[in-house]
Amino acid sequence: MGLAWVDKKERATLDEIRIRVGHALQRHPLCRNVQFDIMSVARTARGGNWTISLHSVEPEALWEASDIVADIQAAYDLDMPAELSSAA
Repeated sequence: MGLAWVDKKERATLDEIRIRVGHALQRHPLCRNVQFDIMSVARTARGGNWTISLHSVEPEALWEASDIVADIQAAYDLDMPAELSSAA
């Protein structure tokens, strides 16, 4: 029994990731006013294919917001349409 399933990330669209990040930030009292942008990027050596830019983050919320985003980035890969993923 290997641990191959541990490295698997759930596939999600940009809209689904945006919703998950928004809901996660809203659940934390310090992060409710954080604004963010999510965009797809080229796949990195670490496997990520999307990134997030945080805006309007209060200093006391920075670490919490960063941790929330890191957890979501560890769990989700961007689900690209077939025509785009075959071109990459």
